Amino acid sequence: MIRVETKVEISRPSDEVFAFISNFENNPKWQSGQIEARFTSEGPLGVGSTYDQMAKFMGRRIHSTFEVLEYKPNQKVKASSTSGSFPITFTRIVEPIDGGAKVKAIIEGDATGFFKLAQPLLGRMVQRSVDSDYQNLKRIMESDD
Repeated sequence: MIRVETKVEISRPSDEVFAFISNFENNPKWQSGQIEARFTSEGPLGVGSTYDQMAKFMGRRIHSTFEVLEYKPNQKVKASSTSGSFPITFTRIVEPIDGGAKVKAIIEGDATGFFKLAQPLLGRMVQRSVDSDYQNLKRIMESDD
């Protein structure tokens, strides 16, 4: 089991930050390795919403389908993969703070198949990747005036 957490403060209103990161079609704009993400369910976003994602990790293309498990508008979204070679659950929490928003992300996953062989290295790789993605999110959100 791999579990990583990261936090970042962003100088933008928390509702804007939440709107951006809960629109999963934005994932390729700020997450490395993300090629495409598209909703497969009708809006508005809520528990039961689904989306497909194509990513590239360790030289392999990974297609996954996700379903939203928890949703609190402008606060929290939690989703889990329902298919794919790398079962994963992520939680994104946004809290208002003076001057902006604090974002916390929790990613949990279990490697299977090819990735199971690399599991001892995956935790560190995933942590570095997630930290970098959330710093990229900060840069994008703070420069988008």
